[in-house]
Amino acid sequence: MTATPPTALPATPPAAPPATPPAAPSATFPTASLVAAEVRVLHGFVGRDGSLNLWGEGGPTAESGHPFALPVDRLPVGERRAATLVLPSTSAGPLPSPQLGLPPRRGTPKLRAWPVPAVTVPFLDADVAAEFEGRLGRSVEWLIELCEFAADLVRRGRVLPAVHPHGPTARWRPVLTGYDALHRDDLLRRMPAAARAERARPGDVAGLPAEDALAAALERLVDGLVRTRLAEAGVRLGDGWLAALTGEPAFMAAPGLVDELADRLDHWHTSALTGAAVRLCFRLSHLAELEPDEPDAVNPDPAAVPARDAWLLEFLLQAVDEPSALVTAADIWRDSYAPLRRWTHHPQERLLGALGRAARLYPDLEAALRVPRPVDMVLDTEEAHRFLTHAATLEEAGYGVLLPAWWQDKPGLGLGLNLRPRDPIPAVLRDQTADLAHLVDYDWGLALGGRVLTSEELADLAKAKVPLVRLRGRWVYLDADRLDAGLRFLARGGGTMTAGNALRTIKLLPPEELPLPVTTVSGAGWAADLLSGELEHRLELLDAPAELRGELRAYQRRGFSWLAFLDQLGLGACLADDMGLGKTVQLLALLLHRRSGPALLICPLSVLGNWQREIARFAPSLSVHVLHGNDRSVASDADIVLTTYSTAVRDADLLAAVQWDRVVLDEAQHVKNSAGQAARAIRRFPSRMRIALTGTPVENRLAELWSILDYLNPGVLASAHTFRARFAVPIERYADEEAAARLRQATRPFLLRRVKSDPVVISDLPDKQHVRHLCGLTGEQTTLYRAILDEMTNRLDESTDRWNKGIVLAGMTKLKQACVHPALLLGDGSPLPGRSGKLERLEEIVDGALAQGESVLCFTQFAKFGRMLTPHLAARFGAPVRFLHGGLSRSARDDLVSEFQTDSRPGVFVLSLKAGGTGLNLTAANHVVHIDRWWNPATEEQATDRAFRIGQQRDVRVHTLVCLGTLEERIDRLLADKGVLAARVVGNGEGWLTALSTTELRDLLTLAPEAIVD
Repeated sequence: MTATPPTALPATPPAAPPATPPAAPSATFPTASLVAAEVRVLHGFVGRDGSLNLWGEGGPTAESGHPFALPVDRLPVGERRAATLVLPSTSAGPLPSPQLGLPPRRGTPKLRAWPVPAVTVPFLDADVAAEFEGRLGRSVEWLIELCEFAADLVRRGRVLPAVHPHGPTARWRPVLTGYDALHRDDLLRRMPAAARAERARPGDVAGLPAEDALAAALERLVDGLVRTRLAEAGVRLGDGWLAALTGEPAFMAAPGLVDELADRLDHWHTSALTGAAVRLCFRLSHLAELEPDEPDAVNPDPAAVPARDAWLLEFLLQAVDEPSALVTAADIWRDSYAPLRRWTHHPQERLLGALGRAARLYPDLEAALRVPRPVDMVLDTEEAHRFLTHAATLEEAGYGVLLPAWWQDKPGLGLGLNLRPRDPIPAVLRDQTADLAHLVDYDWGLALGGRVLTSEELADLAKAKVPLVRLRGRWVYLDADRLDAGLRFLARGGGTMTAGNALRTIKLLPPEELPLPVTTVSGAGWAADLLSGELEHRLELLDAPAELRGELRAYQRRGFSWLAFLDQLGLGACLADDMGLGKTVQLLALLLHRRSGPALLICPLSVLGNWQREIARFAPSLSVHVLHGNDRSVASDADIVLTTYSTAVRDADLLAAVQWDRVVLDEAQHVKNSAGQAARAIRRFPSRMRIALTGTPVENRLAELWSILDYLNPGVLASAHTFRARFAVPIERYADEEAAARLRQATRPFLLRRVKSDPVVISDLPDKQHVRHLCGLTGEQTTLYRAILDEMTNRLDESTDRWNKGIVLAGMTKLKQACVHPALLLGDGSPLPGRSGKLERLEEIVDGALAQGESVLCFTQFAKFGRMLTPHLAARFGAPVRFLHGGLSRSARDDLVSEFQTDSRPGVFVLSLKAGGTGLNLTAANHVVHIDRWWNPATEEQATDRAFRIGQQRDVRVHTLVCLGTLEERIDRLLADKGVLAARVVGNGEGWLTALSTTELRDLLTLAPEAIVD
């Protein structure tokens, strides 16, 4: 049985006792305002009465000493209340949540009750994330999902009235069957402990039972939402109990009548739950594709409808929790319904009753009810279209609807632009006259599904009286207004324009300029290839420049050739290849291919030294000038000027005074905020061409993509406001596939993205890729490194050979700790963010992997750092982060491995190198990060093989973090020089380093100037 929507109650509800007139219901259901100073993490819990409550957690500076004990006036706006929450605690107080990133506290946590200031809010939605300036806890995210579930139930009418005998009070409660029941069970399974943290009873040290808390919250939400919707619609129901369903819930009635009413409503609810095990299902198909009609069909004579216009609407019964169990109405009338016997014993009654209720939503079904045993209906095309327009309403009311595949994927009508060169077609890349002023002939057409329609097809469409039209052997839906606007536009004819105007034509244009979006570009010549997206496949590939040290893979050669072509046109280019696919070498090939002036390359501080090393490795003939530090003067005679985003902001006037040939943004997501300081400053730098390199062109919102592409080619995607209205909102909020297709069409000419899973890429990739990341030192790290180095060298000068080994190993361990993080060396429990070049690079790697839905193994030989890193990464990314170290029991270790391997969510596994470097199968991850160096290739390879082993289905990427200009880089280079003999030369450990002379050690450990990037 399908629950009836609250605005259309059944005609015969249970009798209600008399009652007093109602009070006016609340007409609004507000969302909490969540701007709260000092609240870093917002948590939520379900009250004993089912209310939704919020409380804020701050840092260790909270006034009472506890991170959660913030003044009430700093909490979000709502109804203030005092709550007693059961929280994991030690003798020092409640534990802060991992999302604060604080170091772990000593002691074994136990549950204790604590008074907490909280606010009660009526409803939470996704806008909370936008309003709150801090971080939403998992409990709040869960409450938001619960609210969305309740709102969906009310929207679909999955509610029934009820009576609570205490009071008595009238209320609405949800009807949970089929998928809704499964959704409820999933919410129950994933309910965070914090969401049920309120003390169950005074004196207890236990939270609310999860099932009771969920049921109370869901019923309270549903009741409030139904009352709000009815009030908004102006619905008032009778008096007494009925009036209490729309006004004040309390009503007056004799106890006996209340009990009788409650029993009848409970029976109604039970009947709805059991009867809803099966539902009426409709299946629409074209009659020409089916067998002859059943004898009991509403229209048994197919000749009554022309064959090409005949549609069949079948009636079926379907098991809700097993949709594949379908029985046609014809079988039901023959008592042949074996697939449904476990769900119902009265299928004929279910079928007729459901048809009667569905006829209220789709009146054409009344014809079916005039037949003694309705089986199906034969419709003409106009009637079929009318059913399709009602399909969504039927589906929302709980009926099954099976529609043709083409209706689910309706191609939108758009304009097709056909381009032809006026002159003979030049070679795509060799012709030096190709530019945006190149003239092309054009004409327009109407396009559907990526294909331009012929004149005969357009004539047939113009005659169509119904939006459903059979075209090229398939049925399509055409909007009459769009078709009329498109046909009138075609009457303008074609003409001649420049290639630049053609590019601007396919962008977002106001409606008065083009009645429909341009969805297809075809024709001949380089301009057509560029705008249609065929350029990459039709490029005349360039050979790698002779000065390039190294070879380009096939996909890298295509990327370089694509960059060279856009460079020739002066068009901005976004190379958005996946992380590790070689964006650097493709750019360097371009800079070697055509040296037409100085190039300004702006990158994050953490990779500045890496760019210096990569240029020296692949393109040593290019002269490089670094604009950073105290001496910040521009060398205009350099091929490349390297600088950072922060320096570009500080020296914006200096850089804006130079006419650059190219401006290149590495990790271009740094300008994803078009109103940010970096984006505004960089837009001022004049250049012939602009290039963006990024592995993540979209991190959170499409506005980030607009910011990057609008920098490259200003105005090409229209204004930010227009882009949001026509792309961002339809795609992000409504998953509009047509808008997504238009966005791909508009960005295709100047955005090239290849991912590791692309067939053209994966054939070029090895099974295991090693990536060395050169990281800089912060000022704090530099100071510590130098202090350790001074102490170590002084002791070496004074020591005998007997103590040399111990001094070297102890000093090098401290140097490695300084390279990892100051907090590791100092052991003071200080915070991690912003103090380590390695940590910054690690966060970028983890962020990129998690965005791809991939998991990461992080190896460190310092278990102490693993304990610091685990809560920091958990707070930074909100993903599962596990830590395996030598102090774990075997069972705990096995449980961690099993959880990681079976968890469907991408996550991070931090491992102590000694404890987790051997004997584990961790193929759920395909990224391996070596945070600090063991300096024994065999040991590191063993750790890598935790992921790179039998059972691994994906390519494994091995990231090695090396601090630039330190002993790490020099030893790394030493190992690389030894090549395949390294393992034999260095043995099984790091003792080989102690055999070096004092002079050799000094050379090895000296801090190079380029190490300092802060």
